Amino acid sequence: MSTPREGAAAPLSNAASGTAPPFGSPSDCACPPQCAKDRILQAAQNLFYEHGIRAVSVDAIAAEADTTKVTLYRVFESKDALIAECLKDQTRRFWQWWEAIVDAHQGQPRAQIEALFDLLANRICRKEAHRGCPIANSAVELDDPAHPAAHVIREHHAEIAKRFRKLCKEMGAREPNVLGDALTLLVTGVFSARIAFENAEQVKSVAEAAKALLDSPALGAPEAAKAQRAKAPRPKAP
Repeated sequence: MSTPREGAAAPLSNAASGTAPPFGSPSDCACPPQCAKDRILQAAQNLFYEHGIRAVSVDAIAAEADTTKVTLYRVFESKDALIAECLKDQTRRFWQWWEAIVDAHQGQPRAQIEALFDLLANRICRKEAHRGCPIANSAVELDDPAHPAAHVIREHHAEIAKRFRKLCKEMGAREPNVLGDALTLLVTGVFSARIAFENAEQVKSVAEAAKALLDSPALGAPEAAKAQRAKAPRPKAP
């Protein structure tokens, strides 16, 4: 952990230099950030993730970033502006994660959805993700619609719903919009559940829950799934 400058507030945690949480980290890169702006963003994101936005002071962020409050306000005009930048960075990385998964299953919308939920289940069950999703958490704390980060949160969740609706339409779902919205609720719900439950026992079933929705006779495309399974090569007998 970086050593705070003399006179700065003591850091709240050593998260900034540790292994980054899957949904809360400023970067998956093990290399520490070099410039003051990147250090401040990393420190703020990790402290917000561990302690909540309201509980973290600007002094604590400056100390964790090994800088001064004067420098922080030189880079970000206010704490609210810093919060907005943190969420923009987190949404950017979320969509990088999403695109990497769907690109591996081009032209297979159901496989894309299943892959998203399989990896989500894997990552949300990790110890580092015990605080769920930082974007969803921020929605609870930032209840002022005029806050500069509010539109970032709304647009992020609206984009999730839009993309799931599109994938459900491409896979031939009977009710693509309803199914897409149900999958969106499943994603946002599992993040809240990760915080509410003592461990990850309940949230690890999220992938199977998604598959059940995809196979729903009322919403999904169960016939297409059966046909796909029928075409799959059978394992050879020993």
